Amino acid sequence: MSTSQSTSQATGPLIDLIDTARYPLADPGGPALAAVVARTRRDLAATGCSVLPGFVPAGRHGDLRREGAGLAPLAHYDVETVNAYNIPLDADLPEGHPGRIRIRRGNAFVARDRIPPETIIARLYSSAEFQRFVAACFGLAEVHELADPLSGLCLNVVNPGMEHPWHFDTNEFTVSMLTQESAEGGAFEYCPNIRSAEAENLRDVRDVLEGRGDRLVRRLALRPGDLQLFKGRYSLHRVSTVRGGTARHSAIFAYSARPGVVGSVARTRQLFGRVLPAHLAAEGNAVRGDRLLD
Repeated sequence: MSTSQSTSQATGPLIDLIDTARYPLADPGGPALAAVVARTRRDLAATGCSVLPGFVPAGRHGDLRREGAGLAPLAHYDVETVNAYNIPLDADLPEGHPGRIRIRRGNAFVARDRIPPETIIARLYSSAEFQRFVAACFGLAEVHELADPLSGLCLNVVNPGMEHPWHFDTNEFTVSMLTQESAEGGAFEYCPNIRSAEAENLRDVRDVLEGRGDRLVRRLALRPGDLQLFKGRYSLHRVSTVRGGTARHSAIFAYSARPGVVGSVARTRQLFGRVLPAHLAAEGNAVRGDRLLD
C-alpha cells in the first residue's frame, strides 16, 4: 500500500465510525476491500444476504445504543393488521392466496427528518465512501440516497412483545445495521429467493406464513455493529417476537439505483403516520421494475 493510501485511510471521514482495518473504505482500489466486496457479492448471489460483522467496532456500540435510546421515543407506533405484501386487506385475491393471511405488525419507525445529522447512522448514510462501497457490493455503478424526506434513513424499533412480521421489501436491496440487541428473541429470519421477478411462488410463501415452511427459513444471529446487505424484494423475511426487557433497534439505510425516489402516500402514512408535500407531489409517478404483487 502506498503512503498516500495509508494516510487517506488514517484520516478519512469514517475513521472514527467503522473498523477501517477490516473494512478500508478509503482505499476502494486496494486488495483488502476488493476481497470484502467479492465475498459479499458471492453471499448475495447465493442467498441474497451478506453480513459484515463488526463493521462499527465494539468501542462505538455504546454510542449506537445511546443514540437509539434517544431516538426511539420519536418513532411512529401503530400496531396494525397487515399482510406480507403490504397491500389492502380487502384486495381481490383468490381463495388460498397468501395475501389473504392476516398478521400483526408491531414495529415502529423513526423517520429521517428526526435523526440528527451528527449521529453515527446519519453520518454513515450520507458518506460518499459508504455509498460507493454499498454500490460495489451490489454490483451497481452507484447508489443514490432516497429523495424521500422520511424513509431514506430510519431507525426500526421493535419493543418487547412485538415483531416485524413476514413481508417483502418494495425496493430490491436493503442495507441495515443492528444498533441494539434485544434481551431475547428478535432473530432475523428470511427465505432466500422464495420468489423471483417472474414468479410469485405462492405455495411456498403460504407454507411459511402458515408455519409449514421451516425448510425454507434461515436465521441470523446479528450483533450490534454488524452491517447487513440484503435482497429483500425476493426474500420473505421478518424479525421474530422480541422478548425480555430490551427493545431491538436497527438502522435502515435506504438507497436506490436511480435518483429521485420518493415513497408512496399510502406506504409512507402506514410507516410514519404522516406524509409531506414531497410524497403528494410524487404520487402516481413510481416506476416499477417488475409486476410482483406488492
